[in-house]
Amino acid sequence: MNGWIILDKPVGLGSTQAVGAVKRVCRETGLGKVKAGHGGTLDPLASGVLPIALGEATKLCGRMLDASKVYDFTIAFGSETAGLDAEGEVVATSHVWPTLAEVEAVLPQFTGPIEQIPPAYSAIKIDGQRAYDRARKGEDVVMKARSVTIHSLSIRHPGEGRDDGWKGEGLQEITLTAHVSKGTYIRSLARDIARASGSVGHVTMLRRTKAGPFDLEQAISLDKLNAFGQGAAQSEVFLPLEAGLVDIPALNLSPEAAGAIRQGRVWTGGCTDDGLYWGRDSDMRPVALIEVLAGTLKVVRGFNL
Repeated sequence: MNGWIILDKPVGLGSTQAVGAVKRVCRETGLGKVKAGHGGTLDPLASGVLPIALGEATKLCGRMLDASKVYDFTIAFGSETAGLDAEGEVVATSHVWPTLAEVEAVLPQFTGPIEQIPPAYSAIKIDGQRAYDRARKGEDVVMKARSVTIHSLSIRHPGEGRDDGWKGEGLQEITLTAHVSKGTYIRSLARDIARASGSVGHVTMLRRTKAGPFDLEQAISLDKLNAFGQGAAQSEVFLPLEAGLVDIPALNLSPEAAGAIRQGRVWTGGCTDDGLYWGRDSDMRPVALIEVLAGTLKVVRGFNL
């Protein structure tokens, strides 16, 4: 089992629990103990695309963590919570509900490279302890700003639920879509958009629709994953290792070059442009991630297939 299971993670399930579920299902199918890891944590209160790597694909988890991601999220205006989500204690309130035009007006200032302060309830370590552990103990957690990039930010559902969701001309909530770099906290983005709009707010819905090259079309439900454990076809749930490499070009290797690369040796004589590639042998099997520089091929990450 060297490849991917892309789970449409339901709300309430942690990312580590999801990996555990995949391992359990693999055992149930007779595959034994399988090495597995996820390509980017998704909060228990969030749903959506969670890439889970198996076998040699786990060597690509770091690359997946660095990949950009796309989220749909709903901001509820009028109250801000400690965790910036629906479960946290309310720490600030406002009787101002911004209009659609006011929200639209502030979005450009949150597009492109920005500085963002992560939530205190996050997995970031401060002096060796998770920030959320310190926050739950009642400690005053001071988070440092970090640089992230918002590639795009748009309104997905303007004014949805107007009959019961509006107060005067203002929106009680709005749903946005954001394409973001690694390290971006959507809860912080929602907080800052609400504040810039003259109100306060928190996230009530968060759904990841894309992570790196994987999107919801490739994702399977927890029920379908369990069906695999009960005998469903592997092809219905499993993607090959190279599915995680579709965003970089493939490089066909001669038998001699493939042999050298498998041994971790540098190969000279490649005729292609400089850059990152994934090398494949004559049977189209992935051999390694390869960096090409001035005709020299150097292994970045080898695959033992």
